[in-house]
Amino acid sequence: MTVHVHEHCLKMATREDGTPWWTAFPEPQSVAEKISAEAVLSLLTERARLGGADAPRDFLLVDARRTDCTGGTVTSSLNLPAHSFYPTRQILYDLCKQAGIKKVIFYCGQSNGRGPRCAAWMQDYVNEVGGDLQAQVMAGGIRGWVAGYGSRMVDGFDEKVWADKR
Repeated sequence: MTVHVHEHCLKMATREDGTPWWTAFPEPQSVAEKISAEAVLSLLTERARLGGADAPRDFLLVDARRTDCTGGTVTSSLNLPAHSFYPTRQILYDLCKQAGIKKVIFYCGQSNGRGPRCAAWMQDYVNEVGGDLQAQVMAGGIRGWVAGYGSRMVDGFDEKVWADKR
């Protein structure tokens, strides 16, 4: 699988020896299915309609950003930085299985590098163990979300951060 990496992400994501951080881990074999921001918004809206935090949850949002995790995250997301994700995918799988999660949706800044890579690694693990969990990547990432929905369903929204990126 080849994942496009933006220049700014590459600079931020190199190890001390100058190699990209992801070269320390196996290349993903899977290509994660994309899900639109609109479909994610529908999932969140339906969950809110059913009772919000008290409503059953069958999906999990994962923000794979690290040092650039600023400006907010899509409501209810966990921040699991891509740089440390690979060794923890079994634990995430086990927790999702125990909690009844059927779908894990990853994203990063624009979902062109870290989000798709983590989703693919997760799907590789699911395929390896014969599970039924589905790993997806939110098209457009958090930047696409904010471009389409502004502060709607963004925890910790910071207008100043997004004003610089628009």
